[in-house]
Amino acid sequence: MRVVRNIAGQAVAEIDRAAARWLRSLRQPEEIRVRDVALLRSMVLVASVASVALPIALSFLLPISIALPVGATAVVSLFLCVVAATFAFTRRPAPTAAPASSEDLIFDVCPGLSLMLDSRGVVTKCGGRDRSAFPPSLQDASGQRLAELVHVSDRITLVHALDTLRQGADSASATVRLQGVYCASQGRQFLHVRLEMSALRREDGELACVFAQLRDISTEEALRDEATARISEAHSAHEAKSRFLAAVSHELRTPLNAILGFSDVLAGEYFGRLETDRQKEYVGLIRQSGAHLLSLVNTMLDMSKIESGRYQLIAEPFVIGEAVEACRAMLDLQARNKGVTLTSRTAKGLGEVNADRRAVKQILINLAGNAIKFTENGGVVTIDAASNGGDFVLTISDTGIGIPADKLALIGQPFMQVQDDYARQYEGTGLGLSLVKGLVALHGGSFHIESSAGEGTVVTVTLPADGAGIVDVAEEPNDPMVEFPPRLLKTTRTTMKDEQDIGNDDAAKAKIA
Repeated sequence: MRVVRNIAGQAVAEIDRAAARWLRSLRQPEEIRVRDVALLRSMVLVASVASVALPIALSFLLPISIALPVGATAVVSLFLCVVAATFAFTRRPAPTAAPASSEDLIFDVCPGLSLMLDSRGVVTKCGGRDRSAFPPSLQDASGQRLAELVHVSDRITLVHALDTLRQGADSASATVRLQGVYCASQGRQFLHVRLEMSALRREDGELACVFAQLRDISTEEALRDEATARISEAHSAHEAKSRFLAAVSHELRTPLNAILGFSDVLAGEYFGRLETDRQKEYVGLIRQSGAHLLSLVNTMLDMSKIESGRYQLIAEPFVIGEAVEACRAMLDLQARNKGVTLTSRTAKGLGEVNADRRAVKQILINLAGNAIKFTENGGVVTIDAASNGGDFVLTISDTGIGIPADKLALIGQPFMQVQDDYARQYEGTGLGLSLVKGLVALHGGSFHIESSAGEGTVVTVTLPADGAGIVDVAEEPNDPMVEFPPRLLKTTRTTMKDEQDIGNDDAAKAKIA
């Protein structure tokens, strides 16, 4: 009995497999295929029984040789007709998915994460091309309030943007943070997200819903933070350098004043005559070296004040021709000792100008001193002053060695020199032109230089004649940190002079912060 059941089970299984293959070839859906397999199984079993019973029944009426083929043929024909009729009248077309609307397609292909919010800020629909890149809490946030999904510190920003839409705005944006996937090594992570929201309104103008698009800007935020940190570091380094120069300059001037003073006493033989000419020569060298070093310190101090924004110009009316002549007379001995002819020319009608007298003299002395230094014996250096509309123009020209074209663009940078190797023939630090450019910029003027190697150099400085371009030094905010050297806040326009300024120019009125 068990053998018969096994054979019957195997036969039914074979019938089911054959029916399933046939229905699969007809592309029958899976849910309908199971039902049709059961129906075919029943039909095959009925046909099998009929294929035995009908020939036996016909054998009583017809000869056995005729009853068997006629009965089998009749059963097979009837089976095929029943199957065809059953599938023709009972088979229903396979259900097809409703085509997605164009709005849904656009919603799903939008970059980032797309959300549809109601007027209260509750998420009603989620989608977007990059939906899987966002935290799981946002991938299916339907029914949740969006404000509860962002960082607690950014909720006010988000609520304010939504309120802007409720008040009639068509769009609003906000930058918020979303809680990301927890990382064991880095702890709690947050995504920086740019949220762009557009209002969808009813016919009466009331807010119906809000379309929100979220874009991950974590990379941009990281780059922005890094750039901010680098800028802060650069400012700090620049400030530290300027303060260091100012501190060193102030500390060097005290011993230099003593060196210059005592060398003057020794050179004047106030406390006894010097025994030999070599002693006098050495004292003169000490005085000359000290004066050179003091000039360098003063230049460094002025540069540090210009770069840190503490160099204040005091504008006053003065005759520019007198300033030009005073500078020529100051440098005339240096030019004659080198065999260079120094001349000055002032255009007729060029009277008073409104500028910082000390700064203008410093510009002329630095430019003319450079011209003399780089002009060989027999050369000519000329200082010209003229007017051009509302400006006065200072031109210093020479017939010296000139500047190569490849270094002309670098001239004016701090510590930049035409000869910057160890075998250079001319002393100096390369701060002169940099200081000149800074003083010209504080006056609101322009600096231009033309030169050719071996043919000389022409430097043109243009400054406003009425002093309108002078930059005012703004009051600096209170700083709780103790700084060295200390900053002096601007209170009144009290003029201050140090000893070297008085020695260099009795009429100077420069305020040194």
